[in-house]
Amino acid sequence: MTLISQPAPEAIPIMAELPQEHITSIKEEYDVQCWGCGLHLLLPSNSPLFKCGWCGALTNQNARKRDVKYIWLRRWRDRIFVFILLIFMLFVICGGVWAVHPVLFSTGYFTGIFHSILTFILSVATVYTYSSAAFKCAGTPPLIVWGSYPAVGKGGLENYTFCHLCSKPKSPRTHHCRTCRQCILDMDHHCPFIGNCVGANNHPHFIALLISVIISTTYVSIMAVYVSFQIWPPITFGPISNSNGHITELALRYIQELIMCFIRSAVFLEPRGLVLVYLFISSVSLGVGLFILLWQQLCYIYKGKTFLSDLSSQGNEEVGEKDCQNILRFFGWPYSFSRYLPFWSISRLLPSFQKKRHTK
Repeated sequence: MTLISQPAPEAIPIMAELPQEHITSIKEEYDVQCWGCGLHLLLPSNSPLFKCGWCGALTNQNARKRDVKYIWLRRWRDRIFVFILLIFMLFVICGGVWAVHPVLFSTGYFTGIFHSILTFILSVATVYTYSSAAFKCAGTPPLIVWGSYPAVGKGGLENYTFCHLCSKPKSPRTHHCRTCRQCILDMDHHCPFIGNCVGANNHPHFIALLISVIISTTYVSIMAVYVSFQIWPPITFGPISNSNGHITELALRYIQELIMCFIRSAVFLEPRGLVLVYLFISSVSLGVGLFILLWQQLCYIYKGKTFLSDLSSQGNEEVGEKDCQNILRFFGWPYSFSRYLPFWSISRLLPSFQKKRHTK
């Protein structure tokens, strides 16, 4: 039998024979896998960021695990700051008791007892709140099942992302701290002075620490001024010429002479007075700085946000209400004002900052 080879048939241009309105463009689909439930998804385009239609998990294909260099420097920095702050707290407590209380006991026995009890309460409150904020776990995200389709229900990982540094799911309100090397729930910021993150578990203790330190520094500064006037050496003013001088020049001469008199008298000041001067300057400067920080923290809590969540939401539409009830819930008060004040709710007394909806 003789085989006769025939040429291969040519491709028939089917689309050319169809009418123009029946021609559709076929998009290339990409097969990707969701990290949350393990299902294979077909994407119309090779998008680096996509959301699973079943579990709701967000996947970022461009996110990769990055090595953090010199992490040991951050940890040693935190430990040095914690050690310095503990030494400063010990110096303020011991130095204040040594410099202030002998003078207070000399003025009156009950006065000395009262201030001793007040000093003890403020010292214990400051040390306790600092220890709670520094050594308590800042907050870990909830454990949740992931990676298997039968176990992960519909919407079970809504808006969850995958942390490549911890190799586990990260909830929407969670951020990864590279210094602590773990994910922190409701992370506000990493504070090197407490050597810990400020998160969901220790954020109330951090606010209580700020309030305690502000009250303590105010008390120390007032007592330092009061005792300094009791032990300060006598101030002697020199003669000031009043001839042919403008009132502004005369005022400057008085101020200059007053400063020089304080400097001359400070030479004869005993060591207790020098400690009081240092306590006053350090307490005022520290109290002012912490008051600004406390006000900023309360503003974030009033808005129902944290520092990091406020940064991430800049430029987007604001979600949530600004209300004093957020501050009460933050400190564990679950009830509303209207439960106790049904006719005079505090929301009537405070201005409303909610956005008004425009109706067309």
